[in-house]
Amino acid sequence: MNPAVALALLRGFPEGGNHQQRLERFYGPQVEAYDRTRERLLPGRANVMGALALRLPDQATVVDLGGGTGSHLEHLGEAHQRLARLHLVDLCGPLLEQARQRGERHGWRHLRTHHADATTWRPSAPVDAVICSFSLTMIPAWWRAVDHAVTMLRPGGLLAVVDFTVSGAHPEAGLAVRPAWMRMLWPTWFAHDGVRLSPDHLPYLRGRLQQEWLVEGLHRLPWMPLRVPWYGWIGRIGTSSTLH
Repeated sequence: MNPAVALALLRGFPEGGNHQQRLERFYGPQVEAYDRTRERLLPGRANVMGALALRLPDQATVVDLGGGTGSHLEHLGEAHQRLARLHLVDLCGPLLEQARQRGERHGWRHLRTHHADATTWRPSAPVDAVICSFSLTMIPAWWRAVDHAVTMLRPGGLLAVVDFTVSGAHPEAGLAVRPAWMRMLWPTWFAHDGVRLSPDHLPYLRGRLQQEWLVEGLHRLPWMPLRVPWYGWIGRIGTSSTLH
């Protein structure tokens, strides 16, 4: 592992200052190696982006909330050619700069980057899809980000989420049940680096939108013999929702 990344993970998520300042102190020193180290750490992105790409209409407008460096957007593949606009929103300046550079390298003329809070930034008109790729666990009030994303969607619009998770002791029907040691270990382990695992993500998402696609899995971490639960989810909003 890159020394800067290893040191940042060892020190853990900083305290003091506001959330933006903490994010930038944590990710700034490791930004050059961020994508290389997260490629093995973050599962399911190709699955979710591929499933979303199949559902996007031509000339779609997409918002990526907490998009970081935008590396997951590469998994949209040829769907980029059909996009009218792609707004990437992130509160961490160093990660956002990496996303801007990625867009230039790939010729994503439809990409616009916004240094802003995912719970408050708004598009000028309803959009076709919103993406949250490993961002809900980094947002303290994650439910506000979900509610905010829903208000952005046009009727029939899509919300695509991929993230780490833990199950509840008695999860809803259709959701995976994980052993007690996972429910105890992983929230504490990830909290050291500012990642807040919650059993409430999927129930909340399923309560806000019509579930269209779901996958749950276990991912072996690159530095440990243990596996962490993750999920990918796509939901669709009803035909009566409007931006407000």
